[in-house]
Amino acid sequence: MNIIFAALTATTLYLLCTLGLLLRLRQSPASKNLGKATLLAPGFLALIAHAFILYSTMINSVGINFGFYSSLSLISASITLLILISAIRHPIEIISILIMPVAALMIILDTLQSTSHIIATGGSDGLLFHIMTSIIAYSILGLAAAYAIVLSIQNSLLHSHQPGGFIRFLPPLKTMEALLFETITIGFICLSIALASGLIFLDNIFAQHLVHKTVLSIIAWIVFGILLFGHQFIGWRGRTAIRWTLGGFFSLMLAYFGSKFVLEVLLT
Repeated sequence: MNIIFAALTATTLYLLCTLGLLLRLRQSPASKNLGKATLLAPGFLALIAHAFILYSTMINSVGINFGFYSSLSLISASITLLILISAIRHPIEIISILIMPVAALMIILDTLQSTSHIIATGGSDGLLFHIMTSIIAYSILGLAAAYAIVLSIQNSLLHSHQPGGFIRFLPPLKTMEALLFETITIGFICLSIALASGLIFLDNIFAQHLVHKTVLSIIAWIVFGILLFGHQFIGWRGRTAIRWTLGGFFSLMLAYFGSKFVLEVLLT
């Protein structure tokens, strides 16, 4: 499959799935009788094409390319996969409206732009483990950030006495909050493993080009740790939980993509 054709296919399918969910949100007759599986099918098909693109842009004879745009595309695909799998268990498929257009944009950027950060296949397995656990943690906590945004919208609509529209397609507020903290807990564990593996496997985790990434990642870890403690023992929820979640995620994204953007885009 040609990579351009795969990119067009994945982008079209992501947008088609988004359109179907938007029509359902507007209660269009065209989507009224469509089940969840039918609405989400284009998204799963898009992920297959997206996986092919990632394989084509990241895997080569030298090693694995974790460049800026490829990493953005990989994390967007991971978050999309997580939200679609979660939608099988919970009525949260409408959240895909926030995620899939972003994944489509990341495909376009990854296809048209090129950055390089090659990890040699014959290199340290520990380094590769650190990178993969970091990406998993970022993806899960990215999903938590999407939940926090939706929870914020849900809170605002309920407080303004507008119980219809968007929130009719979401679980109750209490269920959404439980899902948020469940996701944060899993992401926090993965982030802890990623940081620990960095301390073990990286030769100098506080080297000049890693110090900002390390410090900001630790700050994010502390933020999520305090949030989980506050939720468990003080009862933090609602707007407090939303602010801490988005703050932690912003620090985490700035840690990884901020440094990569400077090193691989601005300084090349």
